[in-house]
Amino acid sequence: MKVLPEHARAHNRALVLQTLFHRGAMSRADLSRETGLTRVTISDLVAELIADGLIAEKGMREVSRPGKPAMLVDLDRDGHRILGLDLSGTAVFTGALLTLDGTILVRREVAHPGPDGDVVGTIVAFARDLVADAHAPLLGIGVGTPGIVDDAGVVLTAPNLGLTGFDLEGTLRGALGLPVVVANDANAAVLAEYTFGGAGDDVILVRVGRGVGSALLSDGRPLIGGRFAAGEIGHVTVGTDGGPRCSCGRDGCLEAWIAVPALTDRLAAASGPVAGAAVLRDAGARLGLALAPIVGALDLSEVVLSGPRDLLDGPLADATAQTLRARTLARVHDGIRVRMTDQGPDIVLRGTAVMVLSAQLGVS
Repeated sequence: MKVLPEHARAHNRALVLQTLFHRGAMSRADLSRETGLTRVTISDLVAELIADGLIAEKGMREVSRPGKPAMLVDLDRDGHRILGLDLSGTAVFTGALLTLDGTILVRREVAHPGPDGDVVGTIVAFARDLVADAHAPLLGIGVGTPGIVDDAGVVLTAPNLGLTGFDLEGTLRGALGLPVVVANDANAAVLAEYTFGGAGDDVILVRVGRGVGSALLSDGRPLIGGRFAAGEIGHVTVGTDGGPRCSCGRDGCLEAWIAVPALTDRLAAASGPVAGAAVLRDAGARLGLALAPIVGALDLSEVVLSGPRDLLDGPLADATAQTLRARTLARVHDGIRVRMTDQGPDIVLRGTAVMVLSAQLGVS
């Protein structure tokens, strides 16, 4: 396939922006050495990116030796905004305005309209209100939604939103006149963990809330699946001992064991802290059962949990790790790490920022 000059230039622009995003301010000569691009190419690209408002000169480098100090340039992290929407909440939708480095400047919530309400109208109005509050150029809008979403931003199915085959990306783009990227909420979350949370290149992130979902990165790349449903582990049956009835009508699904409502109910019925810890360990073992084939097949090195820390951290995470080590190749996976995310409840919002950065600037 022939590489056209405009493709090479777009690649080089993204390379410069990616380098500054991760490395911080540096001189043009530093950028040339770091990227392997010629100084002339770097000079042209920097001038173009300054004119576009994406990078800015940050002053001279402090030096102790004689000679003219170099001018530093960096991504203009505060010069644009990204609008993020997290539609995964059961009671509220959450929105935010973020800087280019994922810092949340404005965070808002709006009530979920419920099964009989105008979900799409609520989402569009919420986004429009946040756009009006941006007070800086908007790079784009990122949306993390429950359900299965294709690569064009069409929500194929999202029972919690009452949407089936709905072009959410196109609807928002048409209503607001801005670039829009829509993805499953867990897929957004794993991008936040990778870019801002220090996750490795081979990781699975498990989101536990009203339901259970996961997202995977292999060699730093998202695994979406041919039907856009990779990571849908909530309805995997864990164990041969029956188990609680799931909302899907079957017994023993992972979601029926570890989703927050089910887990909270079992803890409330437990008689004392010892019994409560046993409930959490059992839930963790079930999660380990579901994850072991995935970890083994994809050679993953890390499992990240996202959800209520008081439920997931401690006995549940420990039991998950123990089960994984017992049910995968010991020589390879003894070092498997199971940990909580440090991104907190805003992980999806920060992931939507990564989605926009990737789509608009080639930065991840």
